[in-house]
Amino acid sequence: MSDVEVLLQQSVKHLGLVGDVVKVKPGYARNYLYPKRLGIPATEDAKRQIARRAAKVREAEALRLQEISELVGRLQGLEFKITMKSDPNGNLYGSVNSAKIVELAGEQGVTLAEKDVRLDAPIKTVGQHRVKIHVKDDEFGEVVVDVEAEGKSKEALEAEAAAEAALDAEASAEGPGGPPSDD
Repeated sequence: MSDVEVLLQQSVKHLGLVGDVVKVKPGYARNYLYPKRLGIPATEDAKRQIARRAAKVREAEALRLQEISELVGRLQGLEFKITMKSDPNGNLYGSVNSAKIVELAGEQGVTLAEKDVRLDAPIKTVGQHRVKIHVKDDEFGEVVVDVEAEGKSKEALEAEAAAEAALDAEASAEGPGGPPSDD
């Protein structure tokens, strides 16, 4: 059986927007689109009626896309700083999760939902971490979460670790009998 033309009365994800004429299988039109009033058979009269409504919907969609891009732009420049206890290697005692990022955003006046914060795993190390924030549909913003060690900065911790490593290397170079003699 051949495809039928359907005029969409509402936007249907992965199919089309209001006013689009799409070709679909007869069963899809008969069993899904028509009963839910998402589409009607594509006749000339129906096309004229829906054209006026489609223009309004397209304007609203353009406005919504503009708002989304503005929100993504605002998120791009955000950096959240948090200080937490950590060991000398920069591993945190605890972690920074989605809820903590939402709390940090709220402190800067940005409203986020916890479900919109996209973390593969909680942050468990000191340093800067990029975190994706879901805005709408397929649009994502990115923020930076800067985790610092409580009391000492990451650079200070790294300097201490390097100094300890140098002392260990010096001690091992001297050997088990102590410092070399000038015999």
